[in-house]
Amino acid sequence: MSAPTPETAENSDRARASLEALRTEIAKAVVGQDPAVTGLVVALLCRGHVLLEGVPGVAKTLLVRALAASLELDTKRVQFTPDLMPSDVTGSLVYDTRSAEFSFQPGPVFTNLLLADEINRTPPKTQSSLLEAMEERQVTVDGTPRPLPEPFLVAATQNPVEYEGTYPLPEAQLDRFLLKLTVPLPSREDEINVVTRHAEGFNPRDLKAAGVRPVADAADLEAARRAVARTSVSPEIAGYVVDICRATRESPSLALGVSPRGATALLSTARAWAWLTGRDYVIPDDVKALALPTLRHRVQLRPEAEMEGVTPDSVINSILAHVPAPSLRQ
Repeated sequence: MSAPTPETAENSDRARASLEALRTEIAKAVVGQDPAVTGLVVALLCRGHVLLEGVPGVAKTLLVRALAASLELDTKRVQFTPDLMPSDVTGSLVYDTRSAEFSFQPGPVFTNLLLADEINRTPPKTQSSLLEAMEERQVTVDGTPRPLPEPFLVAATQNPVEYEGTYPLPEAQLDRFLLKLTVPLPSREDEINVVTRHAEGFNPRDLKAAGVRPVADAADLEAARRAVARTSVSPEIAGYVVDICRATRESPSLALGVSPRGATALLSTARAWAWLTGRDYVIPDDVKALALPTLRHRVQLRPEAEMEGVTPDSVINSILAHVPAPSLRQ
């Protein structure tokens, strides 16, 4: 790979600074969720979608709204409910009495950033309405494909499946998400900070009053994506990613391992993380840093392993500990 020119390097540094500012801006509204914020930025760089999972009340929706407020992008929100229909998401043909013709009325999916709130509270029929949009970035209605805007990102939130009134996402849909980010309960210090902010007048419904301002736009994002695409990947790193994913297919605790699509996703997210940390090449630590959020939703536990308390994260951590990482010379 040819060395970047000074102008290219300067554009890359400027794009990285804008995304660092994005992370700082989100932190004005969301306390103590730095890994989730970083995951959203990585997804933007990789043109991927994000699934945020956590119990109610841990700021999943606020996190996505803060991201939207920090970007000069069009955003829409859909509250997924049991009675939501696919056409409520994608749009539908509407009869116009004046022209005596059917015209297409776009649904909320025609946006740059779609917040799919509590996606697992709607039945599979409506969940599947997002499959084409997420994978092919288009919506087909009455046989006519309609492209979605660029950039396009689905940020979906869900409560854990053991809560009442939820429908687990099928494997085909889970695999469309680049990352699954867990949003944990805050630490005691962070929770005190949250309570104090609210006592001082913080209103999560008014992010402008909280000081959240747009600090990046579509041009910044495109420049950052071009810089990530120039981040080099050695054959050793590619082999390391493949070895990790192949090990999941051989794990006795898993009924379903990571597909080749998952391997390409892990390489993509590791590349984005390498660039965010200021390097133009990927190292094994980049792969390890993104392995859990990239792979945890792409594996399926065997029932007996689940009964023993095994989790996808514990299986992936064990694999990372046993698959030898390559030694690189830069």
